[in-house]
Amino acid sequence: MAIEIFCRKEQKYLITRNQYEQLVEQIGPIMRNDKNGTDGRYTVTSLYFDNPDRTIYFETKNKLKYRQKLRLRVYDEATPESTAFFEVKQKHNKVVNKRRMLLPLKEAYRYLSADTDSGLSQYDTTNYQVLKEIDYFRRYYELQPEMIVSYNRHALHGVDNADLRMTFDFDLRCRREDLMLEHGPYGDYFIDEDLVVLEVKVEHSVPLWLARILQSLECEQRSASKFCTSTELLKGVVAPQVVREKTTIGGMEDATDQQLVFI
Repeated sequence: MAIEIFCRKEQKYLITRNQYEQLVEQIGPIMRNDKNGTDGRYTVTSLYFDNPDRTIYFETKNKLKYRQKLRLRVYDEATPESTAFFEVKQKHNKVVNKRRMLLPLKEAYRYLSADTDSGLSQYDTTNYQVLKEIDYFRRYYELQPEMIVSYNRHALHGVDNADLRMTFDFDLRCRREDLMLEHGPYGDYFIDEDLVVLEVKVEHSVPLWLARILQSLECEQRSASKFCTSTELLKGVVAPQVVREKTTIGGMEDATDQQLVFI
């Protein structure tokens, strides 16, 4: 059964495909491929939500200490009968909390198209409490489907530490038209095709052995919001000047919020 509620810290890097290949080779004896997909590889397609005032975008862009996003996600090829993941992603003081529920994609569409007086108990979901939280969040902010973001992912877990997870995201694309998840992962590239978004996900801090490998390969820590970058591309917002950032050795305990880097 998929985990529906969890809490962790995430540290992001923007690396080249060459750095990715070297990194995977060096961590091979210590990390294993995720059980999902083929050899830990699968496609992620997510529908993100915002309102006309772009409240969610600005909360993320301005790095509020408490910020959250709403998204509906499917993996690999999907149909209306496929399982979808509807989740609220919250971040507070660098700690990421996710609360999500599973439901058929067509059921998620039925919920999104319903009027405000429709009862929630009619929907086929794995977690009714999370649905109530999603519904409150969506209606409070008056959120509507905004864009689809998709990418290919390679995910790994620690062999001896299941709480250590690393994901590498390639071919990052986005679109504002055709917001049907079952139509697959396509759209405009919003990050150079040679670049990879690496996320290191831990309970407390990045292990020292991994921090040393990342440093030796000159993998610099970068804050790369897929949602913000996609919003700025699709809405024609001028990106700020690129800021070079300092890598935090050993984890995130003492890290400061970083500036978003656009490529």
